Amino acid sequence: MATVKTWLLVAAERREFDGILERFGASERLNWPVEFACEAHYRGDRYVMVANGPGRRLAGKALEKRIDVDGIVSTGFCGALDPALRVGDVVTDAGAVYCVDRVIVSAAEKRALRETTGAAAVDMESAAVAAKAAEWGVPFHFIRAVSDAACDDMPLDFNLYRDPQGRFSRGRITLAALARPFMRVPALLRLDRNTKIAARSLGAYFADCRL
Repeated sequence: MATVKTWLLVAAERREFDGILERFGASERLNWPVEFACEAHYRGDRYVMVANGPGRRLAGKALEKRIDVDGIVSTGFCGALDPALRVGDVVTDAGAVYCVDRVIVSAAEKRALRETTGAAAVDMESAAVAAKAAEWGVPFHFIRAVSDAACDDMPLDFNLYRDPQGRFSRGRITLAALARPFMRVPALLRLDRNTKIAARSLGAYFADCRL
């Protein structure tokens, strides 16, 4: 009889799990002191999914209490630095990703990061998740989907709209968008479509892969 393995998936926001949860089917919410936590079973394995906000500190706080797992996966969205990457592409090489604690807002900043680091993509949590996997002595995996291409500027500087804990304030972002609706609202809607494409790509990847 095959041994059931437990995988801990860590993202910043619940919506980054949408595609995975759609593929996995039934899930159960967990009463954890984080923004979102649930578990699902798929192809004989158990998947625990946790989201606690953007950045290394919040990702680290989500993993303060150790649980028995066979591996930890940093998942969700990432920004492309390599011009060859397109929205929805899945990146699995952690060594090709540069982790920062802020949103990279402009295409110019992405080009500069690409030139200085050589990284293919950028994210905000993987360094903390990888450190926790090393601390626990379990394998670490990086599986993220591109939500914004290297040539894409963000519709807003989202870094200006983080609360004292580091989470994004959706209310303040909405007000900022409405201050210049003809420019910012279409750009935010385009970014939302891109994140949905990325979420579906993650769902397809996890449905087909074996960790």
